[in-house]
Amino acid sequence: MESIKLFRGYGKVNPHLEDQSPHQQHSASKRRILIFSVSSILLLTLIIGIALATLIHESNSEPDESPYLSSSNPAESIKTVCDVTLYPSSCFTSISSLNISTKPDPEVIFKLSLQVSIAELKNLSSLLSSFNDVNSQAALKDCVSQFDDSLSKLNDSLSAMEVGPGEKMLNLEKVNDIRTWISAAMTDQDTCIDGLEEMGSKFLDEIKAKIERSKEFLSISLAIIAKMQALLEKFDLKMH
Repeated sequence: MESIKLFRGYGKVNPHLEDQSPHQQHSASKRRILIFSVSSILLLTLIIGIALATLIHESNSEPDESPYLSSSNPAESIKTVCDVTLYPSSCFTSISSLNISTKPDPEVIFKLSLQVSIAELKNLSSLLSSFNDVNSQAALKDCVSQFDDSLSKLNDSLSAMEVGPGEKMLNLEKVNDIRTWISAAMTDQDTCIDGLEEMGSKFLDEIKAKIERSKEFLSISLAIIAKMQALLEKFDLKMH
C-alpha cells in the first residue's frame, strides 16, 4: 500500500507554487536578484574600505625620505646653524639681512657671519679713531692698532675660504687657524677695555657697549666654526 501511495504522489508539485501566478513568481525572482545585488555592493564597499585603510596606514608609517636638512630653505638653514651659538636671535637677524645669492649651507653661513663680525669691528675702530680724550689718547690709539690687527686676521680667515675649483673651502687645518684668529680678535677687545679702564677714559662706558656688541658677533662666528663638522653632518655634507 505504501508503494502505491508513493507512486500516486510522484510527479506532484508544491501546491503553493502551483497556485502562484506568473506575476508573483517574477516578483520573487526580482527580490532574490535585488538581495544578491545589495549584498555584492556591501561586500565590494567593505573590500574598498579595507584597502584604503591599509594604504593610509602604510603612508603614515613611512619614514621621512631623508633624515638630513636641506639647504634649499635659507631661513631654516640659517636658524639651524645659529642655534649652536649663544646668541641665536642676533645671529639669525644679522645673517638674514644679508644678500644671500646661493643656497646657504653651514660653510656659507659661517662666511656671512664673519662678514658681519668684520663690519662691526670696522665700525668700532672708526668710532675709537674719532674720540679725543687727552687722558686716554694713548690707550685709544692702542685699541685702534689692536683692532686693525684683528681685522687683518679676520680678513685672512675669509681669504682662506676663497678657493679654486676642486679645492676645499674648509679643512681641519683651516678650521683650527680660523678659530685661533677669531679668539685672538676677542682677546684684543678685552685688552682694549683694560687699557681704557687704567687710563680712566671718559668714553669708557660707550666704548664698552660697542665692544660687547662686536664681541657678540665674534662669538657667533667662533661658535659656528667650532661646531662646523657637526653642522655639516646635519646637512649630509662634508668639508668642501
